[in-house]
Amino acid sequence: MGLYNNNFAFSILLGLVFLFAAAPPSASQLTPAAVAPPPSLSPEEMCNGIFLSYTFQRGLKIPPNDSTDQPYRFESLLMVLNNGREELKEWRVFVGFRHREILVSATNALLVNGTDLPAPVGNGTVFGGYPVSDLKTAIQTAGDLNQFRALVSLVGTQFGVAPPAAPLPGNLTLVNDGWICPMPTLQPSKTEMTTCCTRDPSIKVNDTISDNFLPRQTGDLTIMYDVVRAYDQNYLAQVTIENHSPLGRLDHWQLSFDWKRNEFIQKMQGAYPTVVDATGCIYGTQAQVYTNLDFADVISCERRPVIVDLPPTKADDPTYGKIPSCCRNGTILPRVMDPSKSASVFLMQVFKMPPDFNSSALFPPQNWQINGMLNPDYQCGLPIRVSPSLYPDPSGIETNKTAFASWQVVCNITHPKNAIPKCCVSFSAFYNDSIVPCKTCACGCGSETQTTRTCSATSPALLIPPDALLVPFENRTALTVAWAALKHYPVPNPMPCGDNCGVSINWHLASDYRGGWTTRVTIFNWEEINFPDWFVAVQMDKLAVPGYEKTYSFNASVMSVNGGVNNTIFMQGLPGMNYLVAETDGLDPDKNPRVPGKQQSVIQFSKKHTPGVRVPERDGFPAKVIFNGEECLLPDVFPTAGGNRIKRFMVLPFLAVVLTTILMLTQR
Repeated sequence: MGLYNNNFAFSILLGLVFLFAAAPPSASQLTPAAVAPPPSLSPEEMCNGIFLSYTFQRGLKIPPNDSTDQPYRFESLLMVLNNGREELKEWRVFVGFRHREILVSATNALLVNGTDLPAPVGNGTVFGGYPVSDLKTAIQTAGDLNQFRALVSLVGTQFGVAPPAAPLPGNLTLVNDGWICPMPTLQPSKTEMTTCCTRDPSIKVNDTISDNFLPRQTGDLTIMYDVVRAYDQNYLAQVTIENHSPLGRLDHWQLSFDWKRNEFIQKMQGAYPTVVDATGCIYGTQAQVYTNLDFADVISCERRPVIVDLPPTKADDPTYGKIPSCCRNGTILPRVMDPSKSASVFLMQVFKMPPDFNSSALFPPQNWQINGMLNPDYQCGLPIRVSPSLYPDPSGIETNKTAFASWQVVCNITHPKNAIPKCCVSFSAFYNDSIVPCKTCACGCGSETQTTRTCSATSPALLIPPDALLVPFENRTALTVAWAALKHYPVPNPMPCGDNCGVSINWHLASDYRGGWTTRVTIFNWEEINFPDWFVAVQMDKLAVPGYEKTYSFNASVMSVNGGVNNTIFMQGLPGMNYLVAETDGLDPDKNPRVPGKQQSVIQFSKKHTPGVRVPERDGFPAKVIFNGEECLLPDVFPTAGGNRIKRFMVLPFLAVVLTTILMLTQR
């Protein structure tokens, strides 16, 4: 009986199973609404390239409490995430700050332009990763986020945007070559902006590179930092400075950089720091680590040493010299002048600090800067790891050795908006007996006007007699006033300030005849230093240079700059005349003014190939003059025919001076 009941129950259960299996599904089972929707992806997850985000985290009002120009502290987070399939080498991100930000600190990154913090970044700036500058992929690291993501915490000051409003930048983009970034998108939180950068399809990626290093870059000036010997606690670095600009150069160069890991310089050859001081190590952690080291022999313990070249007398010194391309008083020439003098080299032994006690733990210094005396301004980028440099085997065997590690720093000539020139040009001509001098305060006047208040920094420079060019500006007053009285020129009170330029150049139109014309160039050195191997580059109108024939006392040639037209005359001293001496005392220092160093030559032009040249007008005067790589300031006006007559746009400043003088007299 029990067995029958069990079989009966099993039969009923089996029938019910077949019944439900044969029944058609309900309509509710067929509708997609019954299936859970997939989770929405964030912008970060949707990006399959380089994802960038800038997030404003916090703002705070800070003193002074000035409602008209109130400062605020901001804290933000910059994220660089490699969601692609290739490693991102030496990442660089531009953040377009626009609220006059002053950046105070940044973790895991440095400013690419080499500026140390705090720094004004209100016009935007480029960040580069440090100490980790390469971002691997998730594929290479099995999803280890710390290896394919960089987080940069930013703290600074901004003006005008009060919390809870977010002072977001105007742009956010990856500046590495070969990437395209759309304009960033503002996220719903209103405190974050993001963008996803992808490979530029028009640029072919070189997949055959096996050394895993970035290619070397080009620039006006390059600095190589090569580790030629490596030990656990120290290494030997060779620094090579090379000039690649046809019109750039350095005189008495000064090189500076920042040690970021408490390194110090034990020895140097081929160059030397301006200050030899080891007190930073003695009172720092270095003395606690190197207990047996005699710090009296240490060259520099400064966090930011300033390095200078040695004089030629040290070239064969076994202790300080014996380095090829060293010891030239800091002069680096363009290759067009002398390729053998277009580079400077020095060696330094660098001692490391824990935790870098390993021969492979090598980190170059950062924030490189270089400048010279009366030379162009250079802006240097961050060191980039490149393939190891090759250099001849010192044993004499015909083979090359490789450096243990090499970094390249690229520096380019910059022209800042408010940069003060270091040299100036005056104009004169055979048809006008007055000289159009350099502009008032052409090379700066800040200290002169602020301390003495005896001259005007805004009055236009007065026309001067030819002999006034030979004396310093402070001794020209009597000559200038007498000349103005003779020519009936107005004289402002106070008189205009001087040009304050270390070097001035006079361009004198000497003659103009049917078959050609000539000009005379005179260089005046008002500095306290000599300029060996000087050069002057004069860019002329394209109608004038084709008629160039010869220069009598200089070695000159016509050249093109950066692949342009041949419109530049490059001049340098002949052998024995290539030394522009410094300013010296007169015969009687108590009575005679100081005498500038001077070089002069005549340039001859023909009109055979330039029949339409207008010599007395702009064609006979340069459009740009460069002395030793520095662009000189030109006058705004040109000498005109007719003796005392001057061009209409030059009359207006003088009329203003006359009216001012009349008003002053009538008010007395």
